[in-house]
Amino acid sequence: MDSMVTRFRRADDKWFYRINGSKELYRSFFGYVTHLGGARVTVGSIIILYILGLYITGIKNTVIVAMITLFVSHILMRLVKKSVKRIRPYRTLPDAVIHGYEFKDHSFPSGHSTAIFSITIPFMIHYPVTFLLLFPLSLVVGFSRVVLGVHYPSDVLAGAFLAFTTTAMVLLFNS
Repeated sequence: MDSMVTRFRRADDKWFYRINGSKELYRSFFGYVTHLGGARVTVGSIIILYILGLYITGIKNTVIVAMITLFVSHILMRLVKKSVKRIRPYRTLPDAVIHGYEFKDHSFPSGHSTAIFSITIPFMIHYPVTFLLLFPLSLVVGFSRVVLGVHYPSDVLAGAFLAFTTTAMVLLFNS
């Protein structure tokens, strides 16, 4: 079991180094993109979509599912962060490049990834054509967290998985 965990950590570190520490222009782009998964943008988007849902037929239910998913997944993400206590890569890996804010909390799972996937997955499920735009957008936000040095790739995958499972639970209880 230990060798499997060790192999997983090595692979996670290897992928981190492949993605992190690129050219300044590259990091600057992802420094802007990453905010799409931040609280201001995700909560603001939900509020705007809710208001639009009052006037656009059919999206209100999807917005409510996204709103509940965002709320519940954020609570779960915080509980997992406090229990796992994974130290951020820029604090543990030599030569990790950090670009931007140095977070004091733990790394696993990625809150930005959880948030962006929490608001996009309900729309991708209810309106499959949105997958073409929303899935790449969500991936880019998750990717940005590794580029900026604040998360391991597995943190991003865990955040996306948490958002997916939370969306599934909300849809199950909402039907």
